[in-house]
Parts: sequence; structure tokens; C-alpha cells
Amino acid sequence: MTTIAEKTKDLVRVDKRDGKLALAHIYVAFIALAIGGLCGLLQTLVRSGTFTLPWGIGYYQILTIHGVLLGLILTTYFIFGFQIAVVSRTSGTLTDKQRLLGWIGFWTMTIGTTASSIMILLNEASVLYTFYAPLQAHWIFYAGLALVIVGTWIGGAGLISKYVEWRKANPGQPSPLLTFMVVVNLAMWIICSLGVAVEVLFQLLPWSLGWVDKVDVLLSRTLFWYFGHPLVYFWLLPAYMVWYAIIPKIIGGKIFSDSLARLSFMLFLLFSIPVGFHHQLTEPGISSFWKFLQVVLTLMVVIPSLLTAFSMFATFEIRGRALGGKGVLGWFKELPWGDARFFAPFVGMVAFIPAGAGGIINASHQMNQLIHNTIWVTGHFHLTVATTVLLTFFGAAYWLIPHLTGRVFTKQMNRLAIIQTIVWAFGMSIMSGAMHIVGLFGAPRRSDFSTYGGSAQATEWIPYQIAQAVGGTILFIGIVLILYIVANLIWFAPKGETEFPVAEVSEHAEKTPMALENWKIWLTICIALILFAYTVPVIEIIQNAPPGSIGYKLW
Repeated sequence: MTTIAEKTKDLVRVDKRDGKLALAHIYVAFIALAIGGLCGLLQTLVRSGTFTLPWGIGYYQILTIHGVLLGLILTTYFIFGFQIAVVSRTSGTLTDKQRLLGWIGFWTMTIGTTASSIMILLNEASVLYTFYAPLQAHWIFYAGLALVIVGTWIGGAGLISKYVEWRKANPGQPSPLLTFMVVVNLAMWIICSLGVAVEVLFQLLPWSLGWVDKVDVLLSRTLFWYFGHPLVYFWLLPAYMVWYAIIPKIIGGKIFSDSLARLSFMLFLLFSIPVGFHHQLTEPGISSFWKFLQVVLTLMVVIPSLLTAFSMFATFEIRGRALGGKGVLGWFKELPWGDARFFAPFVGMVAFIPAGAGGIINASHQMNQLIHNTIWVTGHFHLTVATTVLLTFFGAAYWLIPHLTGRVFTKQMNRLAIIQTIVWAFGMSIMSGAMHIVGLFGAPRRSDFSTYGGSAQATEWIPYQIAQAVGGTILFIGIVLILYIVANLIWFAPKGETEFPVAEVSEHAEKTPMALENWKIWLTICIALILFAYTVPVIEIIQNAPPGSIGYKLW
């Protein structure tokens, strides 16, 4: 009997039906980039003090659109489109039922996205992408967010089903690496999004409908950040998928170690969720012991991050020396710097070095006091998701979209993509750099110029606010360029075959232990860490909740 592994061994193209589903997600992602990017440009102009929004549009209105569409919608849709294509390519064509789940999930997400976006545009939900209480939005905004989350669960169920199907057909064999990585990311997403689902369904939605008069703000924030920090790794792990399993193929090399890649993903699963309190270090009502514990767990993610850095640069060096690179760094110049599919993700990797350093400061118990709630945090955020993650996603789009549309990434588009990457990196260096510097001077995040304009301290901040506007303008040019490239790859590029690059594991790598796919072990450890980190402090929050707050009533 032919196994699924044998059937997919020579698979080159993603099935057109699966490709259509993946492309639907990617289309929405880039529409969100266009709208959210424009709002980002307007934000920087307003903060510079040189621009006033027309037609009564509010600053926090465009801030919310920017955050929701780029931080939540762009990332989630592109990730699901990418993951659908990855699973179809490495584990075989989705079944009709699995594909149906994907479409149901897509339309559920899209209905929710549309509903929430309309409320923001009507200025009924200017509550930022974190939608903290006591800021209150229209109930349709919260209902829309709930639909987005439920839609991801439905679509994710189809992909997990494919993984289970492969494992049953191939007992005793490690699953395809990319499919395994997708399932780890989905497991993390489902576990962490339970927190924000509880917050929305049992606190914010009843509160906005007027069913209750009060909401426990501390419990609300705790539930959000139980979700909010793993959200960062939900963005980051698909970028790691590209780095580990696709970039080696693009540069002509092989995966350094399958085992190391799987181990790093499992460690991210364990240490990305029970760490939300490091976003709440200045908040009363949470014991310093539990804050410190979660700071320690937060810093544990340094381990899989360093494993990834070691693996990637080992891959680069091995390939560079195979191409003739000599000396300590001679291999470096042999890498394919003229290939945007490599260049864009590599620039994203480089950006992750200062981003990671900034993350250590953000999570540190004492250093956080200096930069907490300043625009330093916004600068850090733009180095991680808006540079490391997005540049990797752009690099993936340069082969993924033409593969799915049956077109070719031409030399002309490749040159333009190289320019786009340079423009993006340059603009982000100016904007994020200015945010980091003025953040150290105490400039607040989430504030427009009118909030603090006129004071002596604000006057000192003006040059940095103008620098942010300059950087934001350059970044918007980068958005226009990537949208032009994507439109070309969808509709105008020459017809042809584009490879879906999946690297092979090096013949020198150790055999992958099956223990890395023993989900009973890893999920048990994950849940134990979550319960250990959250059970006592959440009980204390509920016990001390104000009488009549919904957090109190729930229990």
C-alpha cells in the first residue's frame, strides 16, 4: 500500500484548490497592509505636530485601525495562508472536509474582521489594538473579534487534522518538519487565544451590551496579556519556519539539524505562554513573586532564540564555504545577496538582534521601569513584528504567491524587491531609532502631539517626532512598493512554474528522536507551567475583585 509519504515525495505544486484557499487569506492580508499602513503614516505625521487630521477623524481612531489591521489581521491572515500552503505542500493535498473547514474559518474571520473594522471607522471602537478596559467599544467590535478567533480555531482544526492523518499513515516516522512546525504554532495559538476569548465573551461583550455595570479591569488585562505575549511568537514562528526549512533551499544548502529545529519550536511552546505578567510589572494587585517568576520564564525564550541563531548561521557558513568562501568570514560574501527571497528575510534576521536586546530590557524587572509605557515599547514592537516578521513574510511572498498563481518572479521584480527591502530597513531604522531614543527621555506611547504639545519637555521631543514622520513616510513608500510587487505576482507577471522551496535535512544531522512528537509529554508540561504561573494570582485577582464586577460574578 502506498503511504502518504510516498505520494507526496515528488509533489511539486500545491493543489490548486488548496492554493485558492491560501491565496484568499493572503489577499486580505495585503488589503489590511494597505489600509493599516496609510493610517500608520498619518499617525507619525500627527505626532510630528505638522499635520492635523481632516473631517473630524480622531487620532485614536487611526491608531486603532493601524494596530488592529496590521498587528492582528495582516499577520493572522498571512500566517494562515502560508500555513495552509505549507501543510498541503509537505503532507499532501487537503481532503474536502479539511478544505471546507479552512473556508468556513476564512469566512468566519472575514465577517468578524469586517464587523470590527466598520465599528472602528464609525469611531465606535477607538480602543487601540489591545482594547483595554475601561475603554469601551461597541458590542459589534467585540463580537467581530470573537468571530476572528473562532474562525482561526476552525481553520486550524483542518490543518491539525491533516497532521493527525499523516501520523496515522506513517507510524514511527517523524512528520514533515514544516507541518510539525505549523502544528506547534497552532497549538500555541489555540491555548493562548482561550484567554482573550474568555475576556471578550465573558467580560467585554456583556459589559458593552449593558448586561453588567462593571468589569474587573485587572482581570481583563491579565487575560489579554496571557494572550498578548504569545501573540508575538504566533507572528514569529512562521518566520522561523521560513528561516529553518525554506531559506536553506533558496541558498542551495540543507537544514543543519531537524532535531534542533523541532526542539526550538517545542521550547517556544513551553515558554511563550506563562509570561504575560511581564507586561504588567507596574500594575498593583499582582504579587511581586509571580511577576518575578514570569520574568524568569520570559527570559527562557532566549534559549530557543540562540539555538535558531546558531542553526541559521551554521547553515549559511556551510553553504558559503561549499561555494568557495575562505577565511573566517569569507563564506559570508558567497551568499546570494542578489536574491530578494533570501535578502529580505536575512535583513529581518539582523533586525532581530537589537529587537531581542530591547525585549530583554522590556521584560526585566527593574529596567522596565524606565521604558514602561513610553514610545520605546512602540519602537521595539516595530523592530520585531514590523521588521523581522514582515520582511520575512515579504521574502516568502516572492515565491509563494507566484507558486500559487502559476506565475514567475521576474528579474525586474526581484530588483524592485531588493530596493523595497532597503527602503523598508532604512525607514524603519529612522522611525524605530527615534522612538527608542525619545522613549528613554520619557515620551509616552499612544499619544498624539496635542496631548503634550507646548510643554518644555515636549519641545525637546519635537526633532524625534519629526524623525518618526520622516521614517514613517519612507516606510509608506516601502508599502507602496510591496503592494506593487504583490499585484504584479497575482495578475501581471508572466505565466510559468515557480518552485515551492523546501530544504532537505543534512545527511550529517542526527536522527530525529520521536520523543519530540510525543504531544502528551509536551502539552502536559505546557499546561503545568501555565497552571503554576497563573492559578494563584488569578484566584487572588478574583477574590479581590470589586463587588459587582463581572470578574467577581463569573466565579
